[in-house]
Parts: sequence; structure tokens; C-alpha cells
Amino acid sequence: MTNKTKSLFITATGTDIGKTYVSGLIVKKMRDCGFNCGYFKPVLSGAYKCGEKLIPGDCEFVVKTANLVINPMDCLSYCFEEAVSPHLASERKGIIIETDKIIKKYESLSEQYDYILTEGAGGITCPIRVNNGKYYLMSDLIKDLNQKVLIIADGGLGTINSVLTTVEYIKNRNIEIKGIILNNFDRNNFMHQDNLKMVEDMTEIKVVATVQKEEKELNVSKTDIERLFE
Repeated sequence: MTNKTKSLFITATGTDIGKTYVSGLIVKKMRDCGFNCGYFKPVLSGAYKCGEKLIPGDCEFVVKTANLVINPMDCLSYCFEEAVSPHLASERKGIIIETDKIIKKYESLSEQYDYILTEGAGGITCPIRVNNGKYYLMSDLIKDLNQKVLIIADGGLGTINSVLTTVEYIKNRNIEIKGIILNNFDRNNFMHQDNLKMVEDMTEIKVVATVQKEEKELNVSKTDIERLFE
């Protein structure tokens, strides 16, 4: 798949690490810097009901945070209410998640934006589809979209192990890593500070930013934020 739009895929060391929160800050920063940046969530599970209407909360958050003029439902390909892995949510609805549908949606969004931030579901090995014993994982989708990844990790206890294992898996899949962002980071905490140093030293990958709890702006320069999409 070829496209002039520059893209970046957000993955994480696990579920509930803060991919959506950081995605909102990244898209907001890009747009504040004057870049025509959009947002894409290929598969969302864990939407909430408002009456009979299904609301994709992750998309809603990013759209509001970044002041995107788009319906949150138009940011995704598949949306499920149950907060389980996409492969299970789709199976329980009798729906087959098709890669072609995801790619076509990405290409459609590419006509509107010069940059697109794509946010995955769960971690890098999250199953999207299981068919006759064949597993289609989040890493497979990243390769099919031909995107590079930015890893979101928690700043606290256990992050060294989770980052290293995630990095090694991604490298083994021959996917380029653009950097790491540590979320829920306490800049006054000696362990968090050491985690940052150890992660950079042991992976040789730069921690491009840290995000404190409830932080409203991403502390990164215009040049550095654009470089993530290159």
C-alpha cells in the first residue's frame, strides 16, 4: 500500500496504558503546530451505549482533545460494545474483521489529512482475527498498513521488562520503532527517572516524551513531533 500521507502507529506495552490519552495529545500537538493531522482507530472494542446509539469513547476523546471536525464514528472501521479483544468481540457479533476494509478506510482518511495517527487496540500482539487456527495480530495490521510505531509505556514499576519484551517482539517482526513515550510519569520520582534511563540504555531507543497524569500538552518540539511521522 502506497500513500503520500505520513503516518504513525501507536501501540503499547499492554492494555490500559494510556494509548488513547497520549494519542489525543499527539494529534492536538500536531494540529497546534499547523500540521493537518487526523486520527484513525481501525478496531475499537469497549464502546458505550447512549440510548440505542453506540459511542466509540476512544475516538470521541481524541476528536474532542484535538478539536477535530469529524464524527468520532468516522475515525474507525469496526466498533464493538464489549470490552474484550477485537477477535472475541467480533466473533460474538458474528462479524469477520476484514483487513481490506481497514485499509480502505485508512486510504479514505488519507484524502483528508497530510498526517494520520493510527491507534491500535491493546498491545502489539492483540489478536484481531482468528480463522481456522490462523491468527491475525495487531503487528500484522501494522505491516499491512506499512506504518512505523511509537510505543506507549507506563512510567512506573515493571516498565523496564514490559518495554524490553515489546521492543524485542516488534524488532523481530521487522517493524521500525520511532520512539517511546512514558505515560503516568512522575518527574520527581527516582524510580521513574531510572526507568527512563534504563529503557533508553537497554533498548537504544529514545524516550521522545514523558506525560504526567492529567497533563494537557505534549512537551515536544514542532520538529521532533513531525519527525515521528517520517
